[in-house]
Amino acid sequence: MIEYRNVRVALLGAGSVGSQVARLLLEQADDLAGRAGAGLELVGIGVRDLDAKRDVDLPRELMTTDIESLILGADIVVELMGGIEPARSHVLKALGSGADVVTGNKALLASHGPELFEAAEQVGAQLYYEAAVAGAIPIIRPLRDSLAGDRIVRIMGIVNGTTNFILDRMDTDGDTLESALATATELGYAEADPTADIEGYDAAQKAAILASLAFHTTVPLSAVHREGITRVTHEQVVAARKAGYVVKILAICERLVDSDGAEGVSARVYPALVPLDHPLAAVHGAKNAVFVEAEAAGDLMFYGAGAGGVETASAVLGDLVSAARRHVIGGPGLAESTHANLRVLPIGDVTTRYQITLDVADQPGVLAEVAGVLSQHGVSVHSVEQTGGVRPEASHGETGSPATATLIIGTHRARESALAATVAALEVSPVVNSVTSVLRVEGA
Repeated sequence: MIEYRNVRVALLGAGSVGSQVARLLLEQADDLAGRAGAGLELVGIGVRDLDAKRDVDLPRELMTTDIESLILGADIVVELMGGIEPARSHVLKALGSGADVVTGNKALLASHGPELFEAAEQVGAQLYYEAAVAGAIPIIRPLRDSLAGDRIVRIMGIVNGTTNFILDRMDTDGDTLESALATATELGYAEADPTADIEGYDAAQKAAILASLAFHTTVPLSAVHREGITRVTHEQVVAARKAGYVVKILAICERLVDSDGAEGVSARVYPALVPLDHPLAAVHGAKNAVFVEAEAAGDLMFYGAGAGGVETASAVLGDLVSAARRHVIGGPGLAESTHANLRVLPIGDVTTRYQITLDVADQPGVLAEVAGVLSQHGVSVHSVEQTGGVRPEASHGETGSPATATLIIGTHRARESALAATVAALEVSPVVNSVTSVLRVEGA
């Protein structure tokens, strides 16, 4: 048997993931060579600062700031720098030189995926990105390969460990959002600036990637509806538990039919009520999980670590072995399948359920008035729960304010546009003091 030459690997970035990739490449060289069919030679590590502190003690002679020369001397380039630039330019240069690229850069793929895939296709190279979504969890390859012959109907995922940790602490420990975020920061789950996580930007990038892959349609990041968790309160979480739900922030990608009967797709991120008997309700801490509904395969669940240096390095190395095997076997890379060209529908075309909590006057006719508002907008009531009947204490010499009550209205499924219009009408209804909470119900 003819022994294949070493496959030259260039690594860009030596942060928490990159340093672990480099360590494993060096420590497990023989094992990886046996799986790949050729030796994987780490020819260099491109960094911005040669003297920066790193999680792993790596050979100084492998470090270089001459990233362009490093790229041009490699068969496979592993990009773990993060961000858009200079990562985009480096990836395009690598692909243009004919090198395969392995990346974990979700922001880059969500914003410039079509450009990068086209560049790869033009030269017969391959772009691998298992680590871009859900860390160590294998989800990209199952969607792209294993389920390529099936029709995926819906994906519902917990794809951000920081927000799942925060909401889980609020549910299981009774924390407020602020205290749970402080704990997440102390434990290293949240960045010093947690905006990308708690405002849903990170999850939206992953939703764009998953939807594009699952539905063979380019779904731009700008088309992903996004809501974060900053408005989720301790009271909402407690009420959810009492009603048989848990609050999770979900990335949801699904096939829809618009008002004209044409098929389209939706990608969205928002906090929602998930029934306690749904598999996603049992995802605790900083773990991730992706729940896939396919026509033939049925329901599938992928669960595991969604972040972490060594955990995410596992996904990177899996792609790297696959890329090396392709070099050994030969042949062009496989192009991305985005030929369905389905329309990406706005949030108003989504069909879902709402749970609406109202502060109302505790007097006859209120429930009928509220039910009338829902009926006017074509929304039917699934459940009603009333609590309270509280009369604020009057000051000396005053007669006191009318008693108030809390109404929790669960709706049947309806279009988002109708549900949103219903909430807007309730906010100005004379019998409603305030709309105190609105959460969607998913997975029921």
